[in-house]
Amino acid sequence: MQFLKASDEGFETTFRRVVRDRRESDPGIGRDVSAILNEVRERGDDALVEYTMRFDDHALTDDRDWRISPETCSAAYDALDAGPRDALQLAADRIRAYHEDQLPRDRDWTDDIGMRLGARWRPVDAAGLYVPGGRAAYPSSLLMNAIPAKVAGVKRLVVTTPTRKGEANPLVLAAAHLCGIEEIWQIGGAQAIGALAYGTNRIAKVDVVTGPGNAWVAEAKRQLYGVVGIDMVAGPSEILVIADKDNDPEWIAADLLSQAEHDPTSQSILITDSLPFARQVEDHVDLQLMQLATGKTARASWEQHGMIVIVDQIEDSIPIANRLAAEHVELAVKDPQALFDLLDHAGSVFLGQHTPEAVGDYVAGPNHVLPTGRRARFASGLSVLDFMKRTSFIDASAGAMAAIGPAAVALAEAEGLPAHALSVKLRLK
Repeated sequence: MQFLKASDEGFETTFRRVVRDRRESDPGIGRDVSAILNEVRERGDDALVEYTMRFDDHALTDDRDWRISPETCSAAYDALDAGPRDALQLAADRIRAYHEDQLPRDRDWTDDIGMRLGARWRPVDAAGLYVPGGRAAYPSSLLMNAIPAKVAGVKRLVVTTPTRKGEANPLVLAAAHLCGIEEIWQIGGAQAIGALAYGTNRIAKVDVVTGPGNAWVAEAKRQLYGVVGIDMVAGPSEILVIADKDNDPEWIAADLLSQAEHDPTSQSILITDSLPFARQVEDHVDLQLMQLATGKTARASWEQHGMIVIVDQIEDSIPIANRLAAEHVELAVKDPQALFDLLDHAGSVFLGQHTPEAVGDYVAGPNHVLPTGRRARFASGLSVLDFMKRTSFIDASAGAMAAIGPAAVALAEAEGLPAHALSVKLRLK
């Protein structure tokens, strides 16, 4: 773990390395994924059978091995204890309400020359949703992907999830039931992304693929962008906590570890204006690492990629935060809104001492599928718009063409496109 002071002479050099550090897949993964995708494109279901046995020790022999039925999902939901069942329902309700408010409106107007203009929004026909099943299974991720797609109006939702030896996580199945998912395939990894993009004899292709996954899944989405739409190429998780001394150091330590426990490549950074407070947080991190069941993973992340930065005053944290453009940013300060007004680049922001990032992962409502690796500079979190496309339209009257047609002819001729010019000229006679 790096301990830095922003005022030190060598800070800029060290911090620049942190900003450039990708913590993502190596070139070997790209080559492996390319080979897997080629096999799926050429051999379809046969390739899926081989890869699923190799990576998940699961034999795809009949329909029950390939697919998980809606009845199985319903039974998993009914078997849940009241606590997790009610929690899933609360999360689903809040996620749905938040994303319903994102629905875009169609536009239709006539301008001052009599030309009708506008745009309409329509959902994609089919969306593939990837649900991880490796280091941990995430029913929350299924909710965060399926509910926006449902709200957008997507007719066909296809879930792929790896099931080690054919054993599916009951909470994931219960979440699928809550979302009304009827098509779930027991395949994972880059091969699942390939199947969704290219289609096979069993699995019809989709238009958009969303959802988190490991480095192979992320690389497969990157390589297949253009064959299908994707939400984003997600890298390792990250959290930036900006906290003043008027915080409980135990709380802040837990917040930092909430992302470190995801993966050894995750990154947790604290920026504070108090050296004594920073040392207290560091001590609590050490204590909690010894108690967490995920302590081994979290420790590797903290020791390899963790960082504490001391600034002279808390406002000095914002230029640093904007350069990091982190996936999650907590503003645990006296006046979080003042800092938020200055923050330009972040995937999602958590304002105030009582808003830990973890609440956003589950039940707050906004989506937890967020840009990583500084992509928050130009990208946004998953929304209903990832499952929709906008079509513009033009309806020109004769008068409107007379008003603007000559300008179109002039531009077409200037570009050396006479057929363009002619198609307009003929209508001006």
